[in-house]
Amino acid sequence: MIQLSAVVFLSFFLGQTPPAVEPPATEDPAVWMAAERSQLTGQTQLTFPDRFNKAGEAYFSPDGRKIIFQAVDHPAEGVAADEFYSMYVADLGVDANGRSVLTNVRRISPPHSANTCGWFAPARGNVIVCGSTLVAPQSHDAPGYQRATGRYKWQFPPEMRVVEINLYHSDDIASGKAEPKVLAGDGTAYTAECTTTHDGNNLLYCTLATGQGDIVVKNLTSGVVTPLVQVPGYDGGPFFSADEKRICYRSDRKGDSLLQVYISDVVRDADGAITGTTNERQMTANEHVNWAPYWHPDGTRLVYASSEVGHSNYEIFSATVPHDGTADAPRRERVTQAQGADVLPVFDATGRRMMWTSQRGAGRTSQLWIADVVSSPAPQSVPASVPASAGKTQ
Repeated sequence: MIQLSAVVFLSFFLGQTPPAVEPPATEDPAVWMAAERSQLTGQTQLTFPDRFNKAGEAYFSPDGRKIIFQAVDHPAEGVAADEFYSMYVADLGVDANGRSVLTNVRRISPPHSANTCGWFAPARGNVIVCGSTLVAPQSHDAPGYQRATGRYKWQFPPEMRVVEINLYHSDDIASGKAEPKVLAGDGTAYTAECTTTHDGNNLLYCTLATGQGDIVVKNLTSGVVTPLVQVPGYDGGPFFSADEKRICYRSDRKGDSLLQVYISDVVRDADGAITGTTNERQMTANEHVNWAPYWHPDGTRLVYASSEVGHSNYEIFSATVPHDGTADAPRRERVTQAQGADVLPVFDATGRRMMWTSQRGAGRTSQLWIADVVSSPAPQSVPASVPASAGKTQ
């Protein structure tokens, strides 16, 4: 889900910045807090460079008391840092001043493995799923997505597969005494960017087994794998809406490395089994990289990251979801306003808190931030330049 949904390796293109169509962001906390106050309040940093060289792509547990995230630990003096992201779980609470804080932070992934896209299985509070290579990836020139020739990219290690980790046994997995249970992928083609339905029975993920990034769903009871989005180009980072009637995802549909955001309706048979998608609608259509879409729990809008302000300063935007049967175009609004990349936004189950990855803190490293979401109507600002509906069945 890099949101970059499945970022195994992510860095930002620092080359020439296209003309800005939005006001430039600012480094002054007083200024960006004021600029964001119609959207966010109580912005708080959760992870710091004294513990993690970088951290990102975090998700809430269903009850909002824990988070799962990927990070590179700050090593002891004289010890080289791990090359790849490990997976961590932490308790999310408040300090004496009422500020959000992480406690009981612990690594749950196998030693030296590359990991991404952690997700709490809602029906099983002690279980998570994530992408993992299980061991250190063997190839350092794995295929991947890259914007132009810069350093903005993420790799697709063929060893990456979707695994399940029982948190009661995570110490054994973190020490190498036990291995996670593999749910999808055989180690020959990148398989990651995973989420599940509320009952935990349907695993939604991206796979390169077909030679391109396709979105599929696997029924974990029957083992049946059903293609949902199979079109030329890389499609990934899928999420179910809260009512599980739709999915959102990003796509390099034109093969121009300019990712766009899409949504589709989920099709089910008489027994409720997922059989496909229909009514695909394009949420963005511009000359920028748009990725990491994530549903607000009320289903009326998405948040996503975009290079609209520049590849060295990704910002988070929100966009309305058109009502079924209407020709309304999505309308969008900028959410973050700080200098440095703001990406990978997610909401908790109530929609009252947003968590994301930001470079706005001291040292400008990628770290986790959280804020309260200001209650307001769905965005009513600048209409996105997109077709009203693609109307295409996958």
